[in-house]
Amino acid sequence: MIGRTPADTVIYAIGDIHGRLDLLLEIQQRIVEDSSGRSAQRKQLIYLGDLVSRGPDSRGVVERVRSWQPEGFERVVLRGNHEDLLLRSHAGEFEAARHWLDFGGIEAMASYGVEVSDALVRDEAGIGELCHRFAAAFPVEQLEFLENLPLSHRAGDYYFVHGGVRPGIPLAQQSPRDLIWIRKTFLVSVLDHGAIVVHGHSISRNPETPGNRIGIDTGAYHSGVLTCLVLEGDSQEFLQTERP
Repeated sequence: MIGRTPADTVIYAIGDIHGRLDLLLEIQQRIVEDSSGRSAQRKQLIYLGDLVSRGPDSRGVVERVRSWQPEGFERVVLRGNHEDLLLRSHAGEFEAARHWLDFGGIEAMASYGVEVSDALVRDEAGIGELCHRFAAAFPVEQLEFLENLPLSHRAGDYYFVHGGVRPGIPLAQQSPRDLIWIRKTFLVSVLDHGAIVVHGHSISRNPETPGNRIGIDTGAYHSGVLTCLVLEGDSQEFLQTERP
């Protein structure tokens, strides 16, 4: 399937960052350099979610994404499943917090100055106390930013989302959970989803381009490779940080 961006528009979509501020700064610089050589009047910068968890500086990543907007760019930041877990943990939801702590929440909390001890993760009371400490340490401006992140964005023939879509369901009727959590059912589908779905969430060594979707989560937190998809007209290109 060949997609097109809106007229006179270049789009930069960044995959899962997961606390790697170093890689984010590098890819942002690459984007600024690339855009300076393009004639498109409209420039969109889209983050596909999972700014936080796993890597060492979730706080720094959230603040950089929240505050950095290069001149002439429109910015869209989508909610990923890890932002969802962070917000639910902040609200004191036990099951969400327990899940998050097993999958990168410990590192994220540490970046906000909240250390996780074995004693605090043994039972519901301990995790509740941990969530309370995390909520007290979390900056209000970052909370408001994350709470207002949309789940999807449409531009031309492309539909941007964190996780994916449920095959066979119109885009306007997709469930919020599927948009940030779905994996296998979406990944194996060969159906036309009504747009080319650009997503992160599911790690692959290289970007995946089977036709009906473009997956750009290249596991930055452990691979050192953060991927940015560049779309202009009917062209598709990639910018990446260098593999160590």
